[in-house]
Amino acid sequence: TRFENSDNQNRIFSEIANSASQVETFSCDFLQEKYMSMLDNVLISKGRLYYKRNKRLRWEINYPATSGFAVNGDQAKRWEGDSGRTQTFKVNQVPFIKVFTDKVFSWARADFKRLKKRYHIKVLSDNPIKLMLLPISPQEKKYLDNFQISFAADASYVSAVEIHEPDDDFTRIHFLNTVINHPLNDSLFN
Repeated sequence: TRFENSDNQNRIFSEIANSASQVETFSCDFLQEKYMSMLDNVLISKGRLYYKRNKRLRWEINYPATSGFAVNGDQAKRWEGDSGRTQTFKVNQVPFIKVFTDKVFSWARADFKRLKKRYHIKVLSDNPIKLMLLPISPQEKKYLDNFQISFAADASYVSAVEIHEPDDDFTRIHFLNTVINHPLNDSLFN
């Protein structure tokens, strides 16, 4: 893995931040592949992601089963199955959702100042942009070896993410059919 000089890294971060500043909303389909060393098969799930500036996010899985969560500021709800039952809570009460949404919001805002406090960031490619983040915290290193983020050609959105665990298991998420700055109804996030 090559380390970039800071001028090139700063240029790339600036390009991402400039593109991110133009994004008010995005929505996309996703395909998630989970590779586990103890299983022969790849675990596949599919769904939809919605984002709206000001801490609104909806992650819904529709295959192989229905589940998801929606975040609106510090409030959240989640659901499983087709029962229609939901659970409402504060985002801080569910660590996985807090960590996940913090990462999405940091990337959507291209908040490199915040990200650099928690990760060493390497540039793997600059056309298209692909970054690798290595955790600094010993606590986070227990469950995360690194994660890699690939951007669309114009750097306006993330096209794929790979999350590598210390035991060689990893998850790859492809973001497909991305639509930027199309109006999203606030009811998606409530």
